Amino acid sequence: MYRFHKLGKMTSTRCAVCKYFRRRCPPDCIFAPYFPHDNPQKFTCVHRFYGASNIGKMLENMSVHQRADAVDSLYYEAKCRIQDPVYGCVGIISTLQRQIQIAQSQLAKAQAEISVLDANFSVAEPVLSLGEPLVQPTGVDHGPDDPFSTWFY
Repeated sequence: MYRFHKLGKMTSTRCAVCKYFRRRCPPDCIFAPYFPHDNPQKFTCVHRFYGASNIGKMLENMSVHQRADAVDSLYYEAKCRIQDPVYGCVGIISTLQRQIQIAQSQLAKAQAEISVLDANFSVAEPVLSLGEPLVQPTGVDHGPDDPFSTWFY
């Protein structure tokens, strides 16, 4: 298939699928937009698990605007399956769900500690009313600038 190069020259490049099968890349090749010639490992990885025929059928049965996302998803799933042949993407999802559960339990524990501390603070420190003067036990009123006062802690 002839494609325009960045400099405006026409070059004869086949998509990764047509290169893999050593065939001519037709102008309406369904694989060309999603498996470019400069990224052959993307097709090799996906082909290993799904097969070219199945990939072609999937692409033909979906709308054009969904195809790029579908190919990216297939590629991600295939890479995960290579890294973890038993669980693949499910292993990653399980790990992330476990991490979310741990984080949620830690958050609940921290919120409970905050509420306990909040309750203890309100019992230990009576709130002053607006009309009540700030008078120390010695009878001297230092006001809000008293360095020994704990009313703002």
